[in-house]
Amino acid sequence: MESLIGMMNRIQRACTALGDHGGGSDLPTLWESLPTIAVVGGQSSGKSSVLESIVGTDFLPRGSGIVTRRPLVLQLQQTEDGSQEYAEFLHMPKRRFSDFALVRQEIADETDRLTGKTKQISPVPIHLSIYSPKVVNLTMIDLPGLTKVAVEGQSESIVQDIENMVRSYVDKPNCIILAISPANQDIATSDAIKLSKEVDPTGERTFGVLTKLDLMDKGTNALDVLEGRAYRLQNPWVGIVNRSQADINRKVDMISAREKEREYFETSPDYAHLSSRMGSGYLAKLLSQHLESVIKARIPSITATINKTIDELESELDIIGRAVAADPGAQLYTILDLCRAFDRVFKEHLDGGRSGGDRIYGVFDHKLPAAFKKLSFDRYLSVQNVKKVVSEADGYQPHLMAPEQGYRRLIEKGINYFRGPAEATVDAVHVVLKDLVRKSIGETEQLRRFPTLQAAIATAANEALERFREDGRSTALRLVDMEAAYVTVEFFRKLPQDPPADAPASKAGGKPSAEPAAAPPPDRYGDGHFRSIASNVSQYIRMVGDELLQKIPKAAVHCQVREAKRSLLNHFYVQMGKKEAGEFGHMLDEDPAMMERRQQCFKRLELYKSARDEVDSVAWGSSR
Repeated sequence: MESLIGMMNRIQRACTALGDHGGGSDLPTLWESLPTIAVVGGQSSGKSSVLESIVGTDFLPRGSGIVTRRPLVLQLQQTEDGSQEYAEFLHMPKRRFSDFALVRQEIADETDRLTGKTKQISPVPIHLSIYSPKVVNLTMIDLPGLTKVAVEGQSESIVQDIENMVRSYVDKPNCIILAISPANQDIATSDAIKLSKEVDPTGERTFGVLTKLDLMDKGTNALDVLEGRAYRLQNPWVGIVNRSQADINRKVDMISAREKEREYFETSPDYAHLSSRMGSGYLAKLLSQHLESVIKARIPSITATINKTIDELESELDIIGRAVAADPGAQLYTILDLCRAFDRVFKEHLDGGRSGGDRIYGVFDHKLPAAFKKLSFDRYLSVQNVKKVVSEADGYQPHLMAPEQGYRRLIEKGINYFRGPAEATVDAVHVVLKDLVRKSIGETEQLRRFPTLQAAIATAANEALERFREDGRSTALRLVDMEAAYVTVEFFRKLPQDPPADAPASKAGGKPSAEPAAAPPPDRYGDGHFRSIASNVSQYIRMVGDELLQKIPKAAVHCQVREAKRSLLNHFYVQMGKKEAGEFGHMLDEDPAMMERRQQCFKRLELYKSARDEVDSVAWGSSR
């Protein structure tokens, strides 16, 4: 079972080394899944003395005010009898400390390195491992002492800041709370008990420690607390007698202090019957056994959490993508692969796999017909304008029969009205395609980490779309011009013809009638004749418009949509082939935030994999 606490120690050290301190990050945290013992108490509650008693060595900084300003993860590992005790810091892995006065100084110095010489606090823990034959296998986290008033040099928020930090540990269901309270104060006013009652109302996770029993007023004792009548916990209360300040000044060693503590309980008329369950030695063994049992019970859930998080981190890394290779050939391959990924997304938009392509059909089915309907030919084909156009077409010699030149001129100019909607259709399709390029770049997951390449692809795609638009515009206008250049004669041949002015009406039998015509010949220069011309021209223009409604979309699809699907990035590929090898790396410059995220995920993944290996090694070892 000793290997369980050692396993947790190694995982905790890996957490700190790889930046997992629990909370304050959107990355998954392993730290909060690990069973821990948090040492909680108010200032001057004897918290530091309890820890030193458990360790059996002076090693903690002392002073007035807030001395502990960073969490201290204290990992105790029992060594063979007769071996020398020593300490190691995680931030100084290659150095062993056998002089614990230097350990005390390094704790103070390492605290100042992060917080400065101020009296501020930091949530980043210091890891200290102590190897000694005098200790039991145990891990505890010493937290800053709870306080009620900010002193000089501290911010006004220090009281709340310390409480928030302590709560961030003791709120976790995996945290065992070691609540330190002085016996010479009313237990109802204990900062540690008050906080533990809030986060652990059933007392299931809390161990109560009562210090300074020897400093209580004569004639009083703490039996109501130690026997669980004043405040009941599910775990036992333990009384401690620490060294007095006079003992510390006289440098009384811990062995002597523990012997003195044992004698105190054995000879005390109040506590002799509890002496076997009192003292720092008993507390250390109690906590070690309890921590081992909690770790053993939580291993299945810890393993499940580790495996689930590894899968999540690997999935995120697959989306973010691996680091870019330094080889120019590999970089070019990456660029082309990313372009193909973008091209697939773009085609999915056009072909209906994603939304957006239907907007092009909306241009053909709604916008183009609506634009045709808005064309007003009333003024253009008014009698006055028809007379004017026909007269101008006749020149100095008016037409004798039908004004053919006038017809042609009216038709040509009328059909040119369709040029505007034709151009507008091509432009509308261009706008849709540009928007689909923008959306496709944003939806191509692999491209998100390369803003420079995104911009290059967007520029190349938009330049290609401009070329396709010009081709589409010229083709659509050419269709209009073709209709204007050649009039469909069959249309006019089918129109009803006016009877000749000098032909009398025929009777049945085919013989000419001797009677005069029933109606006067039509006036070829009257308003009725020009209205007839306007009507014929209007019908012809309407017929041409119906044909253009079918042909203009074909031109846009052929010249713009089809080419965008076939060759959107062809010119870009050609340009890539002309670039120097060193230019590829620049195009694969990543978003700094994405690079940072990948690094964080890699570190956290490394942590979880090492934790999985640790758990597996213990599981296999215990199964043999």
